[in-house]
Amino acid sequence: MASNEATKKVDVARGAARGPANVPPARPATPAKVPQKRATPGEFFSQVRDEARKVTWPSRRETTITTIMVFVMVVVTSLFFTVVDQALRFVVGLVLGL
Repeated sequence: MASNEATKKVDVARGAARGPANVPPARPATPAKVPQKRATPGEFFSQVRDEARKVTWPSRRETTITTIMVFVMVVVTSLFFTVVDQALRFVVGLVLGL
């Protein structure tokens, strides 16, 4: 296949465009965005307070249980990776004869 420059030279030499006239279809105009009303700082903080009231906060018991579960998963994960690391070290030692 010819390079782009070679194709341009051939098209210029021919004097005509390839195929039917490729006129791109007109794009529909994008709808104009409706400008949003800007809130004053007082309205903003009022809206923030209203949204914060909608949040369901966890109880002390739920937080404690979740924290304990995170610590348990960290210990389990660290033990898993320690075992895998030691196994890989052993295998590499066998392969390389160290």
